[in-house]
Amino acid sequence: MADNLSDALKKLKITTTDSTADSLEGCLDCLLQALAQNNMETSEKIQKSGVLQVFANLLTPQSSCTAKVANIIAEVARNEFMRNPCVDAGLIPPLVQLLNCKDQEVLLQTGRALGNICYDSHEGRNAVDHAGGAHIVVDHLRSLCSKTDPASEKLLTVFCGMLMNYSNENDTLQSQLINMGVIPTLVKLLGIHCQNAALTEMCLVAFGNLAELESSKEQFAYTNIAEELVKLFKKQIEHDKKEMIFEVLAPLAENDVIKLQLVEAGLVECLLEIVQKTVDSDKEDDIAELKTASDLMVLLLLGDESMQKLFEGGKGSVFQRVLSWIPSNSHQLQLAGALAIANFARNDGNCIHMVDNGIVQKLMDLLDRHVEDGNVTVQHAALSALRNLAIPVVNKAKMLSAGVAEAVLKFLRSEMPPVQFKLLGTLRMLIDAQAEAAEQLGKNVKLVERLVEWCEAKDHAGVMGESNRLLSALIRHSKSKDVIRTIVQSGGIKHLVTMATSEHVIMQNEALVALALIAALELVTAEKDLENAQLVQILHRLLSDDRSAPEIKYNSMVLICALIGSEPLQKEVQSMAFLEVISKLRSHENKTVAQQASLTEQRLAVES
Repeated sequence: MADNLSDALKKLKITTTDSTADSLEGCLDCLLQALAQNNMETSEKIQKSGVLQVFANLLTPQSSCTAKVANIIAEVARNEFMRNPCVDAGLIPPLVQLLNCKDQEVLLQTGRALGNICYDSHEGRNAVDHAGGAHIVVDHLRSLCSKTDPASEKLLTVFCGMLMNYSNENDTLQSQLINMGVIPTLVKLLGIHCQNAALTEMCLVAFGNLAELESSKEQFAYTNIAEELVKLFKKQIEHDKKEMIFEVLAPLAENDVIKLQLVEAGLVECLLEIVQKTVDSDKEDDIAELKTASDLMVLLLLGDESMQKLFEGGKGSVFQRVLSWIPSNSHQLQLAGALAIANFARNDGNCIHMVDNGIVQKLMDLLDRHVEDGNVTVQHAALSALRNLAIPVVNKAKMLSAGVAEAVLKFLRSEMPPVQFKLLGTLRMLIDAQAEAAEQLGKNVKLVERLVEWCEAKDHAGVMGESNRLLSALIRHSKSKDVIRTIVQSGGIKHLVTMATSEHVIMQNEALVALALIAALELVTAEKDLENAQLVQILHRLLSDDRSAPEIKYNSMVLICALIGSEPLQKEVQSMAFLEVISKLRSHENKTVAQQASLTEQRLAVES
């Protein structure tokens, strides 16, 4: 065999255009036979012999050997080390030219050759792009799309595979294919050829490649992809096939229009069925399927329209099924159930309905199961749901009397920033305009000390911001001297002063209002801390800065008026030429600011 191969390579090397077709055929058959027996070794010999350059001249539509030459190139290009040599030998332009011929066998082998050269090869893809190969292949897919004979389906499979290898992990080439309009063609293919496993698989992988790009989702939304994928999904028995479809569904379901299409196509029923079948299984495949199905379910609920469709006024069977996940023994289902509730709780009507129908107790029971060494993701999800449910005003008192604040406080010891963040947000929502609850929590020394500690969590901006906001909220909503004293004793004043310099106007404002209440109710207690935190200098800066929002200027002046009740702070105010800054504000375009400037100026003039 080795001798035959060497002979064949020598003959091919000296091949000229006047060689007989028969002798060429014999040499090529010998190469194909050798490749079938030992592809890698034969490919190395082909490369060393310099025959690749000869192939470029043999790839002509007129030659009867063309299909065999393309087949040999396809076989050698299965080896990674052969792809660049194929490009360097100038094989891509003649191969791309062959895509214009009518012979099905030539098209098939040419498609394979180009697909294999493009596989994981930057040079291969560039060369095919440069020669315009993708455009011709997309045209072929369009014209062959409706043909269901075996030869056409084989060709369609090869062309889909070629485009997949061509665009894999390459955003530019993926965008190019999308702009050529390949998506509607592939969706049509999937519908017509859903019985052909190999072609279906190629379509799915191609979708997976393209679906990550935002521009593709807009195109997919104009096709019936949702219907086709759900139809295909319902027929699958094998885990691997389902997994492939899931991999396409997940990125597509990020688009709100497609979310709704998937819901209308019946995907939710399929997912619920999977959950039911796999929930008690300990098989690895089933556990993976349960996770994917429940995660996808949560993703579908992120769209406002799809979420409302499934909520059905709280009567929907899907909503009821999701509720049953919360008391489940599966952490995955508990997590998905809590996240789903958090997603359903994205408008006041849903939140009020859910609180009136006992969802709060279910979430508190779930949290109770995860207090000691609990699952962090479940804690985070349950707290997210409670936080969202606490947003409507009518829910706050109901949730407080149900004991939500106490349930949440059990997680104060948590060292996990995501849990800390949601815990703080939930408490802040609960005490909004709830004076009694704010006072009760504000006098809780353990809570306030933890808040002060988290106000310094510089590595976790979210936790730091929420801690500051909750400190301020405790004062603003309680207006309680006891709360202020607790916060002063725990060292919280300096954080509220720092919060007044936040880049977020809403936080600056919350801080200034809280500080004004401190100054009005407990100035003597807080005096030293306010002085040490350099509050007066900060207020001077806020009033002098043209970029400060009108409400910041207004509340800063209200605070100045309160601070001059303290002798050391009044001295600081006098030493910093506030009158000059404030007199300028009397002509401020905002009337409220201008009025407050006149009042403040009068107060300062009296005190000086």
